[in-house]
Amino acid sequence: MGPPPARADRDAVKLARDFMEAGKPVGVICHAGWVLVEAGVVEGRTLTSWPSLQTDIRNAGGNWVDEELAIDAGLFTSRKPDDLPAFCAKAVEEFAEGRHEEQAEKTKEAVSS
Repeated sequence: MGPPPARADRDAVKLARDFMEAGKPVGVICHAGWVLVEAGVVEGRTLTSWPSLQTDIRNAGGNWVDEELAIDAGLFTSRKPDDLPAFCAKAVEEFAEGRHEEQAEKTKEAVSS
């Protein structure tokens, strides 16, 4: 699913929000950050994405960084397919760690503000 349909898909947005509220690890790459923006869960979080999303992320209260991998309490993000080796390695690590209480707390703060 490409970026516009995913961002507009209410089920995808709800799934992302539900996972983050539950403290589950969440990873997004390229344009998938738009789903998080739409879900209202980026406020106060540090993340990266395809460069064209940086304004949307900042406008939603997120801290956008131009890095191969950004990690913030169970949320891990990358910019582009070239970043996949780092992204995949982090995914394995995050899923092995399981639930992140800080992820749940930050998400509840973002959603309630």
